[in-house]
Amino acid sequence: MAHIEFIDQTLRDGQQSLWGMRMRAYQTTPILPHLNQTGFRVVDLTGGTLFVVMLRESGDDPWAALDHIIAGLPDVGHRAGMRPVAVGSFGFVPDSMLDLWVGTLVKHGIQTHWLFDCLYDMPLMKAKAEAIQRVGGEVVPAIMYGLTDLHTDEFFADRAREMASWDGVNTIYVEDAPGVLTPERASTLLPALQEATPGVRLELHVHNTTGLAPLVYVEGIKAGIDILHTCSLPMANGPSLPSTEAMVEIVEELGHTHGLDKSHLPPVAEHFAREAKRLGWETGVPNEYRMLPYRHQLPGGMTGTLKNQLNEYGMPERFPEVVDEIVRVREELGQPIMATPFSQFVGIQAVLNVVLDERYKVVPEEVLHYALGHYGPLMRPIEPEIADKIFSQPRVKELEKWERPQTTLEEFRKQLGPNLSDEELLLRYFCPQEHVDKMLASGPLRTEPPATSPDLGEQLMELIASAESRPISHLSLSQPGIKIDLRRD
Repeated sequence: MAHIEFIDQTLRDGQQSLWGMRMRAYQTTPILPHLNQTGFRVVDLTGGTLFVVMLRESGDDPWAALDHIIAGLPDVGHRAGMRPVAVGSFGFVPDSMLDLWVGTLVKHGIQTHWLFDCLYDMPLMKAKAEAIQRVGGEVVPAIMYGLTDLHTDEFFADRAREMASWDGVNTIYVEDAPGVLTPERASTLLPALQEATPGVRLELHVHNTTGLAPLVYVEGIKAGIDILHTCSLPMANGPSLPSTEAMVEIVEELGHTHGLDKSHLPPVAEHFAREAKRLGWETGVPNEYRMLPYRHQLPGGMTGTLKNQLNEYGMPERFPEVVDEIVRVREELGQPIMATPFSQFVGIQAVLNVVLDERYKVVPEEVLHYALGHYGPLMRPIEPEIADKIFSQPRVKELEKWERPQTTLEEFRKQLGPNLSDEELLLRYFCPQEHVDKMLASGPLRTEPPATSPDLGEQLMELIASAESRPISHLSLSQPGIKIDLRRD
């Protein structure tokens, strides 16, 4: 019998997968006491991209929002994620800004930082792990799963073994972003990872894209993995992760223990279900098993993004072509693992190949950097014919001698403002200046949710139902912006 701990992903990966990172601080207010008292090991909260999207979409101050949420979660651990070369973008960020980012998060109460690199540049990952620890953070390096003939159990186990040897590493995070880890593969991969990392605990984070993630979690428990990532039911499933509700039940049915107070799960689920209905946003629904995700291996959030791009081109019906092209491009580019940023590179290149009259006629600069090895060592060389097309692009010669910029913090302060706080300096580095200016001019962060009342449709149906039992000659119903007035003839 094992004791299973849970890491909550409702406020980070759940809303990223289903709501496009549009959740606002006031939407978390009613449920923070429940999340705090449920008994989670850690609540994953944020990342650089979430900061950028929050500022762009709502104009909220991401630092104030983070402070509000952390203040409501005093009894659990808090987490953020990053790549060794960037946060908040698909490009490259100087070490000075990365170190300031982590140090400022630590100052605001983020204790643990998961670190991932899908090309497994291990010296770079180790250096960044040490940098995170120097500014007071705890690092949780990640094994990012990909379904390729290059990424064997031995490959992943070797990387996990090396990560486990780094000073200060107590847990390693195992993520399947596209949700293509099958129970059969998990039954060999997860024991291999466990064997390679004695004395280090593993966390399991698998998206439920094919509906098989709970079965993978069961295989993980069999292998001795005792930390699972889940979401509140409305923010789970589909492209998101398994629900906490379902996994707690499974853990109990298997005869294992956990430390969650289940009485706090329904209020969280009911709140987010109401919010989704109020705003017309998606809630997670378990997917039927399909084979398609094993071909394209797209992370959940990218499917919607690609459909939107095709809608902008006026050709939504070509999505199946794009999926076929993604499979082809991924092979041609050396089978990168389909997670940030490489899933985006492959997807964008596939769209361009489909909508233009020639494949690789246009190659985004990020793909050029990838092909030149600037993101890290490629697992396999790019196919020669495709390499010729890529390296014939005009920008390649300019980029051949490119080195990752290492602008100092002092230089950034001169450029962006010598008297800025660390928080504002980071926002002005990551985001357009006009977004930051507008946020600063908008006043304090809103943390109180809107007054809750039945919507107009619900009120109208209730009144119509009551009219069946008693005579009504006049019915008037109003809300801001709309009024209904009915009179009997």
